[in-house]
Amino acid sequence: MDNQRTQAIKRHSFRETTCQSCTLRSLCLPLSLTTKNLEKLDSIIARGRPFEKGEMLFRQGESFGSLFALRSGCVKTYSVTDSGEEQITGFYLPGELVGLSGIDTDIFPVNAIAIETTTVCEIPYPKFEGLTDEIPELKRQLISSLSKTIRRDMQMMLLLSQKDAEARIANFLLDLSTRIERRGYSADFIYLAMSRNEIANYLGLAVETVSRIFSRLQKAQAINVNGRAVDILDVAALTKAAGSCLFNEKKDSREEIPSVNTG
Repeated sequence: MDNQRTQAIKRHSFRETTCQSCTLRSLCLPLSLTTKNLEKLDSIIARGRPFEKGEMLFRQGESFGSLFALRSGCVKTYSVTDSGEEQITGFYLPGELVGLSGIDTDIFPVNAIAIETTTVCEIPYPKFEGLTDEIPELKRQLISSLSKTIRRDMQMMLLLSQKDAEARIANFLLDLSTRIERRGYSADFIYLAMSRNEIANYLGLAVETVSRIFSRLQKAQAINVNGRAVDILDVAALTKAAGSCLFNEKKDSREEIPSVNTG
């Protein structure tokens, strides 16, 4: 395993930044925003200390007040049933928004917790909503984010209802690969911030099944697994195992992917 590459994937930047200088700007903001409008948006955003592993961004049942744009790290969302069982509903990577599900009822329906050291931009929703009236591009971006969330939820329902264990895991890896590529990293390397238990919970599988499928895909030379590091060796073989790449996002031709400084 290339340790330098692993560290590059895991590296976090905790320096204070602005929307204009952020390397993830093209992922969570419209490209057409003017400098003046970027400054307006930046003025309402709060950037606090990093959330350490295990710290909550928000809790199920709390009043909704903010959206959270990830700058680094990884967050999982999950709900707790009446019997106390945890069900993971999603994993979020840098450049993605957490908290959209709270807009409708003004209550967060899930918990959100950092599963590794994570930095976020906290966006107070009432102020952001006011800005969307001034800046139509922001409103379109919000609607686009909501649409992606709905589509991914529908795809997950289809995946859990129709696909076998190997297809679920192959789709999960292909989804992560696509999202990592959008950040400017190689699509062929994934560092799994989540544990095997968390993957199993999310995909509705036993943890032993997850481990067995990883071994099977490695034996077939579709992937190489070293702890939490996964190299995708054969995209075609992984796509075949997936049945269909349910989570493959259409890349916007206008999107400018920032280069990542790994030095």
